[in-house]
Amino acid sequence: MTKASTFSAIAAAVVALFSLASCDNSPKADNSTEEKKQVPSTIKIAYVEVDSIMTQYEFCKEYSLILEKKSQNIQSTLQQKGQALQSAAANFQQKLQQNAYTREQAEQIQASLQKQNADLEALQARLSAEFQNETAKFNEALHDSLQNFINKYNKDKKYTMILSKSGDNILYANKGIDITDEIVKGLNKAYKKGSTKKEEKK
Repeated sequence: MTKASTFSAIAAAVVALFSLASCDNSPKADNSTEEKKQVPSTIKIAYVEVDSIMTQYEFCKEYSLILEKKSQNIQSTLQQKGQALQSAAANFQQKLQQNAYTREQAEQIQASLQKQNADLEALQARLSAEFQNETAKFNEALHDSLQNFINKYNKDKKYTMILSKSGDNILYANKGIDITDEIVKGLNKAYKKGSTKKEEKK
């Protein structure tokens, strides 16, 4: 749940979306076999820099900060409880060596420490699951917003395929087909418009 792993998980969702983007992404229930096999006479391709979506799309930036803060809170909570348990265990071992407990007392304290350790493991599993669910919800919302925008954007642009460029996954791409700035500006404009409508409803 580090910042890097959170960023990577979100970036993977963006890559997956743009890898599937095409000239017509809207689902059509009545597509015939002939239409599905039809090859466009002219191939028109563009690409989008994934890192730019991650760092410049306001929705992505805001939610990344939320996830990062949540991750830090989880780590802090687990670290504090873990340190407290380690301290208690060390104290128990020290007093045990000094014969400070009766056998019954030692067994009770040991059982208590084991329960605390089990509780800590359960807490870690629960918080990790909550964080994964939160990340999944964000990725789904991010996917939907990107998909909806790409569908609207490409009604006029008519690209045959829109690729995602992340690192060196594309060996060469002419900057003339880089539509990243257009996509980022459009996404932010749509996001700002959506946020304004939400504020008005409140």
